[in-house]
This record gives sequence, structure tokens and C-alpha cells, in this order.
Amino acid sequence: MQREFIVDDDSVGIRLDKFLASKMPEFSRSEIQKFSVSRGGTSVKFSDKVRVGELYIVIVPDAPRTTVAADNISCDFDLDILYQDDDIIVINKPRGVVMYPSAGNKTGTLVQNLLCYTSLASIGGDVRPGVVHRLDKDTSGVMVFAKTDAAYRELVKIFSTHDLTRKYDAFVWGVPNWESATITGNIARSSRNRQKMTMVKSGGKPATTEVLVVDAWGAAGISQFKCNLLTGRTHQIRVHLSAHGFPVLCDPIYGRGTTRLGSVKNPELLEFLKTHNGQMLHASYLSFKHPINHKQMTFKAPLPADMMELKEILEEI
Repeated sequence: MQREFIVDDDSVGIRLDKFLASKMPEFSRSEIQKFSVSRGGTSVKFSDKVRVGELYIVIVPDAPRTTVAADNISCDFDLDILYQDDDIIVINKPRGVVMYPSAGNKTGTLVQNLLCYTSLASIGGDVRPGVVHRLDKDTSGVMVFAKTDAAYRELVKIFSTHDLTRKYDAFVWGVPNWESATITGNIARSSRNRQKMTMVKSGGKPATTEVLVVDAWGAAGISQFKCNLLTGRTHQIRVHLSAHGFPVLCDPIYGRGTTRLGSVKNPELLEFLKTHNGQMLHASYLSFKHPINHKQMTFKAPLPADMMELKEILEEI
């Protein structure tokens, strides 16, 4: 695709790549520097300073095709679509589903099922097209994917600047003596187990989680929290809650469940906790501005069936 731009008075003296970025905000400067650009039929340097009245011709290459769609689409389950338009699709991710193909998960991933239904932005990569954020395999809830490259770029900015609201429901061990709290603490990969994250006193990345107590069952020693992510670190909620004595139920990595099961007297609750796979964590709320039309959008996903079953058991104790 060919595009043409004439330098106006307000743009005189700035670098060419910066000038083009102002005219094509859907592309980053690094992307623009890979385009073919000419002035008067001759090639130019992106470090050149532009002059008033100059005409620049830009050849924008076609977006590469998303190869994962051709390699291994797998339509293994129905999608719970909350919203979609030409630019984005919002879904309620089920528990137990991996985000995208990897060494141990070649098929049946969320991305592959999305590609069975619709197209996704190509610049997310061959394996992760349209993916701007992620949920762990055993975390369910609201997710947004980019269907166009322009939407992808804007969503990446929104998530990187945390200009959105993300709330999660979690069932945890323990009953706090407070109604709300703010947990802060840097998170880094564990030096002992590279599959785990941990809170560290120095290094790592800053992380903040706001916690609100939704309900508590003293007889069972279990609470339901609403967690608001102010940052988006890997395993953030699971790490923060576990480090402060409230590990998420059924969490195989941070849950420390085997040390607590002995205190569970209710047989129905004990059976649930022993047999259930996947942490009791659900992304229930996501609010952000649409990446293209900038309208505020809010999506909610009710508690999944397994978390509702757990709550019903707790309320009967």
C-alpha cells in the first residue's frame, strides 16, 4: 500500500521517522524504519530533517499472514464470546485451557480455537497472534484479543501503562481481621524453581494488588477476595496472597493446600478440595477504552460453575 505525506509548517525541522510516526500513529517508529520511503524518486535517511513542502512516498508492506492458523487450527470447544467488532474480540476464557501452542501443548489452545472462529492481528507473532495479555492455564475469565494490527498496538500501550481496570475473584485459605488491604512487593522469578515467581526485597518488578474481602466462612477457614490489579506481573495475585498468608485454594504451585486439608472437617468441602484441579481464581471484570474509537468498555464474567459449587458448599457449612 502506498501513502503520501507533505510536510507542513508545524513539522519543519523534525526527523523524518518522527514526522512519519505522527502521520501514521498506528505504527511505531521502529516499524516505520523498515518501510520503503522516497522523496522525489530518491531514497532518504530516517534521520534526515524534513522541510516544508517536501513530498514523501511511503510503501507500507502488507501484514504477514498468521501462520498458526494454517499450521494447526483446532476447534475443540465453543467460545464464550462477550463482545466483538472489526478490531477486538472479548471472551470468557474457560479454566484448564492453555493460551497458545508451546512444547507441551501443540493443540487445543485458546488462540487456535479463536482462529477457528475469526482472524487475529498478525503482529502478535506466528504463535501468539492478537495476544496482548494472558491468563494462566487454570485461571478463567475475561480476556481481550486484537483482530487488527492497529488495535494490537493500542492495546499493548493500554496494558503496558496499566490504563485499565482488572478485577479477579479468589477463594483463599484464611480469614483476615481486615476488610481491605493493599499489597505491595516486587516480584521476580524464583532462583530455586524457575517455574515459580516470588516476592523479593530487591530487584524484580514492582507489583501492587488491592484486596477487598467479599465474604468469609470462619468455620471453614476460607474467604472470598476481590483483587484489583494495579500492575500486571506473572502470577501476581497468587504470589502476593500466598506471601501474606492467604494462598488461593487448589493452587498447585503457591497454595500449600496439603498442609491445610487436615483442618477441613466438612466431607463435601474436603472432597471438592482434594479432587478439583486448578486454582480458584477468576478474572471477573475488565474495563478499558476501545483501542480504535476510544469509548469506555466494561465486561464482566460471572463466577464459573466450579467456583459457584464451592461457594454453595461453603454457605451450607
